[in-house]
Amino acid sequence: MEANILVVDDEPEIADLVGVYLKSEGFTVFTCGTAVEALACVRAQSLDLAVLDVMLPDMSGFVLCGEIRKEYHFPVIMLTAKGSDMDKITGLTIGADDYITKPFNPLELVARVKAQLRRYTRYNGTEKPPTGDVIDFNGLVINRSTHECTLYDQELNLTPIEFDILWMLCENRGQVISAERLFETVWGEKYLDRNNTVMVHIRRLREKMGEPSRDPRFIKTVWGVGYKID
Repeated sequence: MEANILVVDDEPEIADLVGVYLKSEGFTVFTCGTAVEALACVRAQSLDLAVLDVMLPDMSGFVLCGEIRKEYHFPVIMLTAKGSDMDKITGLTIGADDYITKPFNPLELVARVKAQLRRYTRYNGTEKPPTGDVIDFNGLVINRSTHECTLYDQELNLTPIEFDILWMLCENRGQVISAERLFETVWGEKYLDRNNTVMVHIRRLREKMGEPSRDPRFIKTVWGVGYKID
């Protein structure tokens, strides 16, 4: 995948780190430390995506995003230390396509960049539109037709049961699914009280995804209710 990517961050170490990871994937990277430099780069280069820090010395990244959106439609990912829901809503409302907080996993950032570029390419008509057999978000890609699943471009070796559980949670993203519903849908059997089968499989899924049990990023436990993926 070839693309021109703008990285705007007033901390050179972070800009350089992001640049190294993106360049290793074959992307051309332009780095800027201020909003003024970024706007000049946007106008001078043919860009495919921008990663913008919110806290810039001369202009808020939110304002910069709004300025970019006046003329350009390429994807924008906000990169910031702020993680409140209001900051996220502000960024998405102003025109950002995604939002990731510091400290971040560089592999996750690369995965999100790739995901946004894939969507941008599809929406511009150069690829076939996605089908209902593929779910792609936040670095997780699960393909029901091929029974393949990758996380941050790393393949996950899932059993059929684990795959079906993950697919069901992803397909109902944002909704809480009870252990009873998961068991009866995936196993096709009547759920009995004190059945910990689902809990065990969820634990194995989290282990394979490298998720911490206390604060998982993907599969969340809603105590007394069930599980969900946001």
